[in-house]
Amino acid sequence: MQKNYIMFNSILLQAQEVNVNIGLIVAIAFGGIFCLWLIFYFIPVGLWFNAFVSGVRVPLIQLILMRWRKVPPEIIVRNLIAARKAGLDLNRNEMEAHYLAGGRLNSVVNSLISADKANMGLDFRTATAIDLAGRDVFEAVQMSVNPKVISTPPVSAVAKDGIQLIAKARVTVRTNIKQLVGGAGEETVLARVGEGIVSSIGSAESHKQVLENPDSISKVVLQKGLDSGTAFEILSIDIADIDVGKNIGAQLQMDQAEADKRIAQAKAEERRAMAVALEQEMQAKAQEARAKVIEAEAEVPKAMAEAFRNGNLGIMDYYKFQNIQADTQMRQGIVKTTDKNRDDNPHKQK
Repeated sequence: MQKNYIMFNSILLQAQEVNVNIGLIVAIAFGGIFCLWLIFYFIPVGLWFNAFVSGVRVPLIQLILMRWRKVPPEIIVRNLIAARKAGLDLNRNEMEAHYLAGGRLNSVVNSLISADKANMGLDFRTATAIDLAGRDVFEAVQMSVNPKVISTPPVSAVAKDGIQLIAKARVTVRTNIKQLVGGAGEETVLARVGEGIVSSIGSAESHKQVLENPDSISKVVLQKGLDSGTAFEILSIDIADIDVGKNIGAQLQMDQAEADKRIAQAKAEERRAMAVALEQEMQAKAQEARAKVIEAEAEVPKAMAEAFRNGNLGIMDYYKFQNIQADTQMRQGIVKTTDKNRDDNPHKQK
């Protein structure tokens, strides 16, 4: 029993030693793998070999320094390889500078390759300037090779005969690489084309002339050089549709007549108000004169009484005055009755 116990302890000790050795080996293996990862991360040997076999000479130390300069060496090397295969000779330092400036290096290199195949003469400095200006240089190169068609919104204009026309146009443009930096965009081109359409229709004597020859609009608009100062070159302007709108001339005449009518009504109302005011003023004056007459008539009895007291007026004179006054009132009554009968029976007058 004692021998068996000793043998079991020895076997257990050997197993523990083996476990310790295995754990140590595993730790060393993981440490070695991590060290190899660090070495290959900071020393991209595979990337350097890929560039070497592709004909691009990039020192291995430069690939290591790119990591410290916060420049991904994969982007630089791949774009250098693509440019070299396309027959372009690009400078690595300029590519790194453009990447650090926030540029889109892949788009710039692809645009240079496309421009070189199309014999456009685009250089690296111009392409990077366009890219840093915020424009898509690759899309600009594609549009220069394959022109783009942009449609204008409906443009309303009025001919000299007062008829409104609504026109739609399609403008074929291509990119002007030389004016892409600082040049105006599509909105300016559309605005100028719309202005030219309005001017062309407005100068026509009749809307029928425009409907018969819509190409006259395109000719007039193209002659104005609307693409100056823009990032595009206008190739053609085609009138897609022309619709007849309202009769603006007649509508304006109706509005003018309505305005004249309101002005005349306002003036008539002003004259009526002045007449009413004048009538009221005359009535006030008449009432004032009547008051003076009544006041004067009130003085007559006093004067007559005074004449009676002084002996200047006798009884017979007073009776004669009363007869004359009664006769005058009778005559006035007859005249009023005759005038009223004439007004009631106008057909009986001879």
